[in-house]
Amino acid sequence: MKFFIDTADIAEIEELAETGLVDGVTTNPSLVAKTGRKFTEVVADICKVVDGPVSAEVTATDAPTMIKEGRKLAEIAENVTVKVPLTPDGLKACRALRGDGTMVNVTLCFSSAQALLAAKAGASFISPFVGRLDDIAFDGLQLIEDIVDIYNNYDTIETEVLVASARSPLHVVQSAQMGAHVVTLPPKVLHQMYNHPLTDKGLAAFLEDWAKTGQTILDD
Repeated sequence: MKFFIDTADIAEIEELAETGLVDGVTTNPSLVAKTGRKFTEVVADICKVVDGPVSAEVTATDAPTMIKEGRKLAEIAENVTVKVPLTPDGLKACRALRGDGTMVNVTLCFSSAQALLAAKAGASFISPFVGRLDDIAFDGLQLIEDIVDIYNNYDTIETEVLVASARSPLHVVQSAQMGAHVVTLPPKVLHQMYNHPLTDKGLAAFLEDWAKTGQTILDD
């Protein structure tokens, strides 16, 4: 499974990129607005840090303008993935941009039917929102399983399932068990994946025993 980071904070991205765990980045207008910087400059800086796909979202709602915005965003760097909403106009834009050879992430997916439409439009990624479905008492992970099952029925579908709105390590693990290709997660959730009380306990015991020896490896 590929890990994308859902943030526009350059410092966070640089720190996490050093771990080798970051395969890409997703942004949206809300995340970029928090930086107080120009949208295209933020995207360009992220693309310099991360080699993998960097999702940059259009803000128009009509297909012609989405296509223009998408083409402008694609000029920023080769790894820009244009993000469009799952609307009729968004799918028209998806088709046109894919025809240009641009990667497209179709976002705000909340049903299997929508996911099937995105695949038909040639989307590089489909982004079902797990957490937001959970918020309204729907099973977000069930949607992931359904989409993966549908896509696996057809060798011609190349769209990758990108699990969005992941809010816990459990979302990540269960999505991986279902065969989702990618998960995008806030830095906080990625940090949570490191944690386990037995790891902390075991490390503390090892360090205590080592201290009793009075040795240091670097002085040998």
